[in-house]
Amino acid sequence: MALSQEEVLAIARLARLQVPAERLPALARQLSGILEFVAQMNAVDTGNVEPLAHPLEVSARMREDEVTEPDRRAEFQAIAPAVEAGLYLVPKVIE
Repeated sequence: MALSQEEVLAIARLARLQVPAERLPALARQLSGILEFVAQMNAVDTGNVEPLAHPLEVSARMREDEVTEPDRRAEFQAIAPAVEAGLYLVPKVIE
């Protein structure tokens, strides 16, 4: 699918891009090449291909769910400027 320079300008306008006139022919060729490649990929029969999330059969490594850090909330809240009911109080920033 070959794009004309007018079509490239229309695409550039929609994308809010400014394209210099001297770059139009090269850009039209490049975009046409991309669209031809997409058309070629769309022509491939993928009806019998099962969708997958990852090309390799891998599984996430699992670890034991165990506490690795001590609970220091009381220590941290003791030095906080303002705390109420276990929460840090901060000044209102949205009016």
